[in-house]
Formats: sequence, structure tokens, C-alpha cells
Amino acid sequence: MVDPRNSANNNGDEDCHGLNMDPDSSTTIITTSTFPISIPTSDLSEDEQQHGRRRRSSSGSLIEIPPITTTTNTYSTSVTSPISICCYRSRHVQLCGRDNSIGERANYVNTPHIIAMVGLPARGKTYIAKKLSRYLNWIGINTKVFNVGEYRRQATSAYKNHDFFRGDNKTAMAIRTKCAQEALDDVSQWIDNGGEVAVFDATNTTRERRRFIYDWIVKKMGYKLFFVESICDDPSIVAQNILEVKVNSPDYRGMNKEKALEDFLHRIEHYQEQYEAMDEDTEAVYSFMKIINTGEKIVVHKHEGHIQSRIVYYLMNIHITPRTIYLTRHGETDFNQMGRIGGDSDLSARGKIYGKALAKYIQEQNIPNLRVWTSWMKRTIQTASGIDAPQERWKALNEIDAGICEEMTYEEIAERFPQEFSARDLSKFSYRYPRGESYEDLVARLEPVIMELERQENVLVIGHQAVLRCLLAYFLDKPSDELPYLQVPLHTVIKLTPVAYGCRVEYVKIPVEAVDTHRSKPVKPGYLDPKFKRENFGDSSPEAIFGSPEADHVGVGMLTKSPLTSVPSA
Repeated sequence: MVDPRNSANNNGDEDCHGLNMDPDSSTTIITTSTFPISIPTSDLSEDEQQHGRRRRSSSGSLIEIPPITTTTNTYSTSVTSPISICCYRSRHVQLCGRDNSIGERANYVNTPHIIAMVGLPARGKTYIAKKLSRYLNWIGINTKVFNVGEYRRQATSAYKNHDFFRGDNKTAMAIRTKCAQEALDDVSQWIDNGGEVAVFDATNTTRERRRFIYDWIVKKMGYKLFFVESICDDPSIVAQNILEVKVNSPDYRGMNKEKALEDFLHRIEHYQEQYEAMDEDTEAVYSFMKIINTGEKIVVHKHEGHIQSRIVYYLMNIHITPRTIYLTRHGETDFNQMGRIGGDSDLSARGKIYGKALAKYIQEQNIPNLRVWTSWMKRTIQTASGIDAPQERWKALNEIDAGICEEMTYEEIAERFPQEFSARDLSKFSYRYPRGESYEDLVARLEPVIMELERQENVLVIGHQAVLRCLLAYFLDKPSDELPYLQVPLHTVIKLTPVAYGCRVEYVKIPVEAVDTHRSKPVKPGYLDPKFKRENFGDSSPEAIFGSPEADHVGVGMLTKSPLTSVPSA
């Protein structure tokens, strides 16, 4: 069967009453020893911590997870390094290099979670599902959305009209039920193969349907279940959602918008006839939250564990107000030209020109209610100095900490710490500088920034290369292996405009020359391109530039006669 989860048009709302699942899959468990790993225990009962966990595979067979030695708030076990460990649910964790170069995983999911959406069509369920998946993947939790509408589109040759969703259309109901069964089958198999959080994107509009899901997920499979209901009685919001998303869905391809709108409104009526909102009394056993009118009011009932707590907190912060987020790096610095990493230096002459040009550009844009955020580093504050808007300093926006490699060039690192130099190329996202940070650490540090960005309207973030890579990866839904190599050029404004199920991105080059600090992933770990060696860019010592050992942005490379030169990235 074609996997419809990969489709770009996940914008359907489906129901699947009266399911009768018969999933079949299995789980492999491998244990090893001698390298310390910490696993959160917030989802485990006292009995599970003392005697181990019992859970069922997708085939229904009982699996025994042995008890692990307990420390405060964590499970502690050990495995040999370097090695690949296959934890329960066949989740692979790659460990390589020396022990302290790989950071501990910040967000371990001990029990698989299913997030089941609830609500009428055009209430933003798919928007919430995709946004939640993007956030959880960004913080390191393996998450995937399973949209039942895409399964239905694969199963039927063509959508004709709203009669397909009538409650008395038995033929159509059989198709919808079958599609939902296939989606839940795939959820089970995906979790058994390493998935951690699955978002089941369907209407789930009746108590009968939700009771079935609870029995299957919680009682049979041993997973955790959290319902997220989106309720909207604001006709302007519903109408906007229909016009922007639903009438452009594959169901209405080739149909004019007026007819598509009329048909979709009839479809909503069919769902309303069967809709039973979640109730704290009749469904007291379930964990759920209600989002009313896109966050105007939030109701949370019986949430369990740190994963559900984080989901609640995140969904409480998102909004649909039109806005634009502007990202730009500080202006070029002396150390950008020298190719030294870290430090807190001033802007170069061209960097100061960029600061003035940026202020002029922002003024010309006439952005309402703009706020400017910078790090605590001098180079970002100096870049923002000419902008007439309220400004905030965020320590969380400081550049990645290069530890013992601060204020060095890549060539110096390769000469003094060749193993470190190669190790970072092997796994740039998880590699942690000795006494410094990894990109994974940086993502954790930036989570409060993301939460606040979701609450704000128009914001200009003046930051650093590694920091802006992390923010871009969140908004553009980039995987962790791509994140450290995203291009964030100097003297460029990146405009991010949230749209229906994603973000529109635009790169605006300000005409002020600067070095190019991007370094692509090397084919061979530890390889240093000759153009980045000292003989190709002259004396890069601090004294040769300005007489003191201060440093600037994470970036390594050369300065040649060309006005636009190339240096490696953070």
C-alpha cells in the first residue's frame, strides 16, 4: 500500500467509528553494558521501577522489560561505547567517539504516546497536529502525524460530494473505517520500529470511537493516550480556515471555490449531527485538553507525565495571528575575517555598515509592533543599535559554546585536537565541544525562545550562525542531521511567514559585502580543505588584527583578495 503519510496535502478530517483492529508486528530487545545512560522515570509507576515494565507488542504478545537500577528521577543502565543500542521498541541510539563528546539525550520517552485529535472539520486539527509534530521532533522526540484523510484519498478513486460523509452512507462508512484501521495499524508498526509519539489526526467525534481508541491504545497496547480537542464557534475563524485550506484540498481539485465551499459546509453538517464533545464526567478516565477558539480558553483534564505536560504547555502558547519573524546574524566581525571561533568581539568596518543598512531596511518595511531580540554578545547589540524599536537581550541567544576550542581556527583545532576535529564531522549535531556545548544542547537552551516566539507578533532576532540554524530548523521542520549545515549567510535577512501548515521563507540579501562562513559537510571526517589553511589567508592572530586576544563568531576560514570569501561554519 502507498504510504499516504508522505503526501504534502495532509488537510483532511476523517472519522472511523466501530473499528475492529487486528495489528500484527513485533519488538526486539537487546541489552548491553558499560556506558552510562540516564532515562527519565516520570512516566513509570513505583512498581515498574522496582520490578520492570510489562507492555504488549502490536501483535498483542506480552513483553517483559527488566527492572533497571534507579537513581533520583532517572533509570540508570550502561552500554559499551562505541556501539549501537537497540532499546525496547527497537529504538536505535548511536553512540560514538569518547564518552563526553556525545551529550545525554534531553527528552527520553519511556512509554510511547498517541495524541488523538478531536473536533469538527475546519477547526485547525491538522494545523495543531503538524505544529506539535514539528516541535516534538525539534526537541528530539521521534514524532509522526498519521492523517486519516490521506488514507481515505488513497483508498477511493475520486471524491464526488458531501454525501460520502453522511452517517447513513454504509458503503462510505465501511471505507472510512477500513482506512482508519490501516492508519492505526501503521501507528503500531511505526512505534514498534522506533517511533515515540504518534499524532492520530482524525475527527474522533463520538464517545464510542474514543472509547475504542482508549481500549486499543491503553488497555491492549500499553501506550499512553492524550486527546486534543479543538473547539471553535467563531464563524470568522472557521470561514478563514475553509477558504485558505479546505477548498484547496485534493478533494476539490478542479472545482470552483463557491461550489467547494458549499459542499464542505454540508460535510461539516453531517459531522455535527454525530458530534459529542469531550466531557469531564462521562469521560473522566481519559487524559485530554480542549483548545477553545484557537487558545482563547484552555481546559486540561488529567494529563499524565512530562511529555503530556510539555505538549499542554506548547499548545497553550501557539496562536494564529498573522505575523512575520525576521532572522539575521550580527554584522561581520574581525574574527569572521580571521576564521576564529567563539569570543565576544566588535564588528568589523563592514559589519558596522551592515548595522546601519539593516536599520534602514527595517524602517522601510514599516513593521507594526516590532520587537528586536539580541543575545548578550557585543556584536549583536552593536548590530541592533540603530534600530528604532523596543529591544530585549536574551542570554539564551548567545552563540554555541566551543569550550576549549574557543578563539581557535579550524586548522589549530585539527593540529592540537585531531580526534575532536574528526569527531565533530562524524556527528555534528550531537558532538559536544570539551567543556562546551553541542547543537543538541543549544536546541534545549533555545526552547524558551521558541515558546516566546510563538506568543509574539512581529519579531526581529539578531543572533549567531549556530543559534539561527536551530531556530530555522524548527520553523522549516528540518531533521537534526541537516540542522548543523543550514545556510545562514552574513548580511542577509531571513523572513519567515507562517502559512497554513508550514512557513514561507524568503532570503533578503543586504548589499554589504562579507565573508561566507558556510562549510558544507566534508566527505571525509577530519578533512580540512586547503583553502582554510593559514597560508591562504595570512596571519590570523588576534595581535595581527587589533592587538588583543578577543574573538568573535563561530566560523573558520580564509580572507582572500576576493571581496566575498569563504570560511567554514560553526
